[in-house]
Amino acid sequence: MPTITAPYGTWTSPIDASLVASHDGRPEYPGAVGEEIWWTEPRPAEGGRRALMRLPADGGDGAAESVLPAPWNVRNRVIEYGGQPWTGAVRSEGGPLLVFTHFADQRLYAYEPDVPGSVPRPLTPLSEVCDGGLRWCDPVVVEPEGSRPEVWCVMEEFTGEGPTDVRRLLAAVPLDGSAAEDRGRVRELTGDASRFVTGPRPSPDGRRVAWLAWDHPAMPWDGTLVKAARVTGGGELKDVRTVAGGPEESVAQVEWAPDGTLLLASDETGWWNLQRLDLDAAAPGGFGERVALCPREEEFAGGLWRIGQRWFAPMADGLIATLHGRGAMRLGILDPRTGEIADAAGPWTEWAALAVTDTRVVGVAASPHSSYEVVELNTGTGHAVVVAAAHEDPVDPAHYPQPLVRTFTGPGGRDIHAHVYPPHHPGYAAPEGELPPYVVWAHGGPTSRAPLVLDLEIAYFTSRGIGVVEVNYGGSTGYGRSYRNRLREQWGVVDVEDCAAAARQLAAEGSADPNRLALRGGSAGGWTTAASLTSPDTAGLYACGTISYPILDLTGWATGETHDFESQYLESLVGPLREVPDRYRDRSPMQHADRIEAPFLLLQGLDDVICPSVQCDRFLEQLDGRGVPHAYLTFEGEGHGFRRAETIIRAVEAELSLYAQTFGTERGDVPTLELKP
Repeated sequence: MPTITAPYGTWTSPIDASLVASHDGRPEYPGAVGEEIWWTEPRPAEGGRRALMRLPADGGDGAAESVLPAPWNVRNRVIEYGGQPWTGAVRSEGGPLLVFTHFADQRLYAYEPDVPGSVPRPLTPLSEVCDGGLRWCDPVVVEPEGSRPEVWCVMEEFTGEGPTDVRRLLAAVPLDGSAAEDRGRVRELTGDASRFVTGPRPSPDGRRVAWLAWDHPAMPWDGTLVKAARVTGGGELKDVRTVAGGPEESVAQVEWAPDGTLLLASDETGWWNLQRLDLDAAAPGGFGERVALCPREEEFAGGLWRIGQRWFAPMADGLIATLHGRGAMRLGILDPRTGEIADAAGPWTEWAALAVTDTRVVGVAASPHSSYEVVELNTGTGHAVVVAAAHEDPVDPAHYPQPLVRTFTGPGGRDIHAHVYPPHHPGYAAPEGELPPYVVWAHGGPTSRAPLVLDLEIAYFTSRGIGVVEVNYGGSTGYGRSYRNRLREQWGVVDVEDCAAAARQLAAEGSADPNRLALRGGSAGGWTTAASLTSPDTAGLYACGTISYPILDLTGWATGETHDFESQYLESLVGPLREVPDRYRDRSPMQHADRIEAPFLLLQGLDDVICPSVQCDRFLEQLDGRGVPHAYLTFEGEGHGFRRAETIIRAVEAELSLYAQTFGTERGDVPTLELKP
């Protein structure tokens, strides 16, 4: 292909916005149903629903099948971010039984996919208090001794119209459907003394159950408790006690080993490591002795943003399939007797979820050159192969970016982890001496992390001559608890400083044009973007910014303008509101709209209950009449994060138009975004 010399930001690319939208999202929640593997997949072209997929034990013809047709949407809204939405049970006849949550009404359903004429039947009632006010997640099918089969799961029940009028507990739902119209038929297994709980994990013999719990103001990466109880013959939970965890210890996952001991992913040492706890060896009232299975300065888990996330899975032979690493997580098989890990071979550099059956481990994995795929590792042979959702290059992979793993230096000499994606196109080169524009991407969370994987949205910009740098600023997961704790009471400071340090160093070393730097982010990343555009410390650094479904007013967000799960998150991110109210005001972009000078694009879903549009409306009122070019695009039917293809297309093209106008480049391949003063 002959090389065309053209300015950065003007290159044409086969990666268009519709291609970005069609590849948005990834497989999630893999699980074993007997020898079969099931998981959920995104469907942007079908209103953003999540389809449940099924792969036969023998692989069949190699094609996974959708278990439920549209409009069934296997997803829930527990803690608004959702959680494990399905479980399957093997039966002696009639094929497997599926239990799942349907997003439209948040009810729990049962379905027999192999029974001709079968249709999903509801197991739970609708809420009498508010729409979608009864929610369920992280289910497991159990049959207590002497009792009928039930679904044990997390129940989230709203008791009023307010976002924090809610209780959560473990509940037992009869499988016969008798609770579909009768809330009284739902058995409450625990009280609601704990504000948050994960789903129950029954022991191999069914005589015990364990789960995680935590309370405001802690987030699950701050401190959690491991609860355990005895299961009676009638399916009651007795002798509930705390066996691990604490206010400064985050246990992210708990599972039972085949021998009846408890496996934990705890950050007791400063890193989420795997431990074994023998409850039978515990002294009365004590936690019992914990044994580290593979002590390393690596993470074996992550932030528990969605109930039921799994980073490790015990296998029948006593081995443990586990994700682990610093930053990127890889798949390994841990021998708990020796502490040795054998990592899976293959091109995948980032693993996100896993499930096990016999000697097979199935996970969701990607690399900088491939999107997330469903990969199976045979631990007997050591071979790993793609079994579903196989990556297919929609364009010549020569158009994909070539990322660099970087560590920048922040204030005080602190390390800042980042991924740099320089502009890249096989058919274009910039004029000699021209420096490229760069966009700093601030991830959401903020207790989260940007993975180093192929993202066509990044490729959309880099293949047009616009560089991207993803910054895993202080507070991100993947680098130990001390790195996470950098953001404690420093939100709006450390994240702003770290993003700015990456941008300034790229410019100082001659990798980026200092006059064409931009910043973008969604949710917490939207906050960081807005805070940066209104901060005196970064004045003049960014030429423009894209702010998606952001937090803009800390005081409002802390006093009723968000959902329950994060309603006290700011107590650790900013400080106790009652003690430092001025800090909430001083850091809020809402209070400093008069400082903003750079053009910006504001994107917002109108159904967002996590970062509601009312904050955007108030922010724009403060900006009115100041003459700052901006655009505000809203999307009906979208919540926190965009799922529909048409929304994603509009948002991506609008963002590119903002950069073209700000950086002074001509683009005729996207609609011109109207920027109003």
